[in-house]
Amino acid sequence: MLVIRLSRHGRKGKPFYHVVAADSKNPRNGSFKEKIGYYNPIANRVAEKVISIDMDRFNYWVSVGAQVRERVENLVKTQAKMNQAKTSPEPNNKSSEKKKA
Repeated sequence: MLVIRLSRHGRKGKPFYHVVAADSKNPRNGSFKEKIGYYNPIANRVAEKVISIDMDRFNYWVSVGAQVRERVENLVKTQAKMNQAKTSPEPNNKSSEKKKA
């Protein structure tokens, strides 16, 4: 069975994860079919990108029948929220401004 899961890299105390499509029988850091993104939990959120997942490849693997692990599903939702926040325009606060007569 195919799964989309995290593969841990980095050194002790400084984790870095790759989001991979792999066979469920392989070990966590073993062989995988394709690397589709990464997750850096200790990144500086202002200067560095925390989550990057190729959504086209993610959707392809899901359509083929890959099971998505819970943590990866949460990361995909978080990335979607971050992308939506970047693309949505700022709300206009004209109602709070006083009209001049």
